[in-house]
Amino acid sequence: MGFIKEFKDFAMKGNLVDIAVAFVMGGAFGKVVTSFTEGIVSPLIGMIGGADLSKNMYVLKPAVLDAAGKVVTEAVALKYGDFLTAIINFIIVAFVMFLVIKGINSMKKKEEAAPSAPSSTDQLLMEIRDSLKK
Repeated sequence: MGFIKEFKDFAMKGNLVDIAVAFVMGGAFGKVVTSFTEGIVSPLIGMIGGADLSKNMYVLKPAVLDAAGKVVTEAVALKYGDFLTAIINFIIVAFVMFLVIKGINSMKKKEEAAPSAPSSTDQLLMEIRDSLKK
């Protein structure tokens, strides 16, 4: 039973639980950002270029079709639109994380530091004062 109790103590430490919650929230936030980028940002940028940004690609080798119109060999293409969409996702997530960390750091600065122990000179003066009172 000692092993199970030790594991429970380890798993229930504040830092580990905080990291687990942050991991789950980060995954969900990543999905929201991906949806935002693919559903809103890419089409708006695509309006400038004429097509959805994520659909942009450079075909290196076109697909080979048989007489019935079925694909025999897939096309080979550089999908730079997907890459640009992923970069936009990264920039959005990085910016939001920057804002979150900046907010957390500003809240930490507001907390007052615990008073430090008196210096040796101050300690000596307090001892002299206490001796004089007696």
